[in-house]
Amino acid sequence: MQNETTGGRGTKHDPLYRIRRLLLTAAERVTERGRHKLRGLLAAGDPRGEVRDAWHATETLRGVHRIPSRALAAETVNELARDLQDDTFSAEPDKLGRTLAGWRTQITNWHRSRVTNGPTEAANNLAKLIKRTSFGNANFDHYRTRVLLYAGKPDWTLLDDLTPHKNAKSHFSTSAAVMPYIVSNMYL
Repeated sequence: MQNETTGGRGTKHDPLYRIRRLLLTAAERVTERGRHKLRGLLAAGDPRGEVRDAWHATETLRGVHRIPSRALAAETVNELARDLQDDTFSAEPDKLGRTLAGWRTQITNWHRSRVTNGPTEAANNLAKLIKRTSFGNANFDHYRTRVLLYAGKPDWTLLDDLTPHKNAKSHFSTSAAVMPYIVSNMYL
């Protein structure tokens, strides 16, 4: 949308660029001043209402996880998927509607177990970040040590050649429980 209206990514004077962070903020965390700014700049920078529609769809989807019943959540996901695939929406909400229709079972399964793979994804992302920033670490033991140190609270018995500094602090707060598995299966 930004590319279509301004011909580029956006600058600090473009309305949609100015509200980019507000659009990523959960609706319940936006202040009254933020809502006023959001309404005004959406009116100025989103003439067809495409960004507004996508934001409302995102907020509605976020609300699915607050629904207590799995059946009601499934009904809400089905209704949202059907509504977003309406011809009145642009390509992005339509694509989201098709995605929701295809993943409705997996989305509503969260209501059965109340468990996500978020911690595993965070640990995996951390390991990939360290691998990317280590510029071709050739020694697996060094890579593994670095990942465990960044994950916080490493099992020092796994690191025979190192002893911890008594005031050492981790840069990240990712659970270290899943890191040894991820590190051993990720280093190629």
